[in-house]
Amino acid sequence: MSTLRYKRILLKLSGEALANDQGFGIDPDKAAVLAKVVKEVYDLGAEIGIVIGAGNLWRGAQGIARGMEQATADHMGMIATVMNALSLADALEREGIDTRVQTAIEMRAVAEPYIRRRAIRHLEKQRIVIFGGGTGNPFFTTDTAGSLRAIETNAEILIKATKVDAIYDSDPTKNPDAKRYVQLSYIDALNQRLGVMDSTAFSLCMDNELPIVVLNMWKPGNIARLVQGESIGTIVHSGETVFE
Repeated sequence: MSTLRYKRILLKLSGEALANDQGFGIDPDKAAVLAKVVKEVYDLGAEIGIVIGAGNLWRGAQGIARGMEQATADHMGMIATVMNALSLADALEREGIDTRVQTAIEMRAVAEPYIRRRAIRHLEKQRIVIFGGGTGNPFFTTDTAGSLRAIETNAEILIKATKVDAIYDSDPTKNPDAKRYVQLSYIDALNQRLGVMDSTAFSLCMDNELPIVVLNMWKPGNIARLVQGESIGTIVHSGETVFE
């Protein structure tokens, strides 16, 4: 087994990682592919927690734009994350990985309630823990939930796994001169409002000195290489901001 730079990690995934080609719903084939990506890291001996969004099932902003109370829209989104968590857990179990789903909103018939010490014990026993239900409170995103669960479970790094390879100073699909960050300070990430994560999530990580890495999860081996110590994507931490 390789010596890992990061032994315990928190993967923050978007709901779109499970979506079909139109970006909606849960595609079992996509869940199977995602499970294989996670298994590659699991097989290295990493302890893995996962927080997944629900943009493939529900976007609260659309309901709010039509007059829905934000608290109601947010609760619907939190419940939708549990559906995604169960789907991913099923795919991981079919890969032979012992998995637990914990939810911040209790629904004992389908998942464990979130209990910090129990979650840590699962991780110590090499079980993957998928945290559903966001933070359990409206007005907080799943990015914030990812930061919170990473800090609570003593993760060594928060990995924002996306379909882009790094953080840029502007949209690289629209600006061919966009500059890629190799390193980014928490303060610059907050001040520049780059849109990669919300300000609450960044602030939580900054206050607790938890590094964040943004990378392309679909590039083969990316996450595995990161946990083994390679420089992949963009790291957000307390150091200086450095462009490529």
